[in-house]
Amino acid sequence: MLELDNRTLLKIDEVFLNAIADKFTDKEIELIITSDEEIRSINKEHRNIDKETDVLSFPYVEMPMSPLGSIVISSEHVQAKAKELFHTTDDELALLFIHGLLHLLGYDHEIDSGEMREKEASLIQEFNLPSSLIIRTQG
Repeated sequence: MLELDNRTLLKIDEVFLNAIADKFTDKEIELIITSDEEIRSINKEHRNIDKETDVLSFPYVEMPMSPLGSIVISSEHVQAKAKELFHTTDDELALLFIHGLLHLLGYDHEIDSGEMREKEASLIQEFNLPSSLIIRTQG
């Protein structure tokens, strides 16, 4: 179940994003939609990287009744990538949400042997979405 905190004017299809989340967890997920400026600040504070990014994931400590974690997505990135790649903002948001969700579930494309890439590709196909960054750079 999503706990949405939309700090922008971007329209969010919560039903679709909940359908994706429900495939993996019944835990609450905080989804924050924000600006490039704020995501840059969060990225600097928590990862010591002083630049904006598309999506950040923050898993919570596992304990009974705890939420799965938080996903932060830049609405400006969503809009720019959707326009650049000729797909909808709903599609781009869903792609970033999937990416963030897989990180919350413990996947890490930077150190795994392709498991996250495979899982993401499977979800993209299942939900009839266009290729994500992780899939577009595959090869």
